[in-house]
Amino acid sequence: MNLKEALWSKTTDSNEPPSASSARDPESEAAAAAATSAVEELVNSLKKQRIYREVTLALRTGLRDARAECSFLRVRGLRFLLKSLRSIAQSDSSISLFSQTQSIPEFQVVPVLFEHSLKETADEKVGSLDHIFSVEPMKVKSPSTDSEVALALRVLEGCCLLHPESTYLAHQHKAITVLMNVLSTRGVLEQGACLDALISIMLDSSANQMDFEACNGIEEVAELIRDKQVDENLRLKCGEFLLLLIGHVNGRERSPMATIHEEVRRLLGEKSASLIWAASQFGSTLDPDQRLTALHIQARRVLESLDLY
Repeated sequence: MNLKEALWSKTTDSNEPPSASSARDPESEAAAAAATSAVEELVNSLKKQRIYREVTLALRTGLRDARAECSFLRVRGLRFLLKSLRSIAQSDSSISLFSQTQSIPEFQVVPVLFEHSLKETADEKVGSLDHIFSVEPMKVKSPSTDSEVALALRVLEGCCLLHPESTYLAHQHKAITVLMNVLSTRGVLEQGACLDALISIMLDSSANQMDFEACNGIEEVAELIRDKQVDENLRLKCGEFLLLLIGHVNGRERSPMATIHEEVRRLLGEKSASLIWAASQFGSTLDPDQRLTALHIQARRVLESLDLY
C-alpha cells in the first residue's frame, strides 16, 4: 500500500504580492480568512478519509489472504500486510488511523496471525466419520511453511510497535508460549524473527513479561547464545535480544522481570552479565541508525566474551 497525496490536497495560492488596488477592508480580510480556514478543514477531512479508506482496504485485502486454507495464499497476504505496515509507519496520521482500525474485530491483525499462520499444529482427534460418507469434500488446511511463520512474526512485530494495545491481543492468544515453541523447534530464519517479535510484544506489557518468565525464556535464549554449534548470526541476535531486554527493564523496580540481572549472571557468568548490563545502557542520545550500529557492536562483544571465558 502506497499512501499518495491527493490532487485536491495541493494548494493553488499564488505567490504574487497583491496590488494596491486590491487592498481589502478588515471585514473582507476576516471573511477571506474564514473561508480559507473552512477550505483547509475540508481538505484535511477529505485527506483523512482517503487515508482511512486506503488503510482499511489494505487490511481487508491482506487479511483475506492471510485467512486462506493454502499456505501460498497466506504468504501472499502476509507480504502485503507487511508492506502496508511499512507504508503506514511513515506517517503519524496513518499510524493513528491504523490504531483506530485495530479496535474493530474485522480489521484486527494479531488474532488472524495466531489462528492461522502461527497456529500450533497438533494431532486432532476425528470426532466423526461423516466426511467419509458425505458428498462434500473435506477441507484440508496446508501447514505453515518456514517463510510463512517468519513473515507472520514480522507482521506481529510491526503491529505491536505501531499499536501497543496489540500486545494485549497477543497475550489473549498465549503469544509467549507460541513464540517460545517457535524459538525451540524452528529454523534460524524463524528464530531470528521470533526474537524480534518477543521484544515487541513484551514492551510495556507486564502480562507478557510474566509469561516469558514463567516459560523460562531467559534460559532458552542463554542456551542458544552459549551453544557454539548454533548459527553465529542467531547467536548475535540473541545478544541483541538480551541487550534490548535488560535495557528496557533496567531501573523498573516493579517490573515482573526485575530479577533478570541475577538470572543472566547465573546463566552466563559474572563477566558476561556485567558486560551485558553495561552495554545495555548505550545509545540513548544516538539517532536510530547509530543506535542500530551500536547494538550490533555491543552484541558482538557479548558473544566474544562468552567464547573467551
